[in-house]
Amino acid sequence: MLFFRHMRKALAAEQGKRKKFSATVGRLGKKINYKGYSEETILLNRIVDVETEKVITDHVWFSYTQGFVKASLTLGDKLEFEARVKEYRKGYVNKNYKINNTTTDFKLSHPTKIKKMSV
Repeated sequence: MLFFRHMRKALAAEQGKRKKFSATVGRLGKKINYKGYSEETILLNRIVDVETEKVITDHVWFSYTQGFVKASLTLGDKLEFEARVKEYRKGYVNKNYKINNTTTDFKLSHPTKIKKMSV
């Protein structure tokens, strides 16, 4: 896991860029969104930068948006999509106890042009 965590730092040079990626559907899940409602999610495994053919991370979670629904994906399917590389803060914060254990990492956001690849 540390290997892939380090690899996400390689995305720093690509920050703000929209790129094409390939991945494999891992599973579906659920989360509670910021408004307190349940929201479906999709786990993509082995995310590869199509341009460089390098694995950029072992997994990424996205909201299960209409783009994924329309692609008619099932577990194990290979897909291509475009996404923007963004910086974000992650970690634990407790202002009452002056705890701020956050770090900067990079993620993929706003997936578009999602299409299932033929086997």
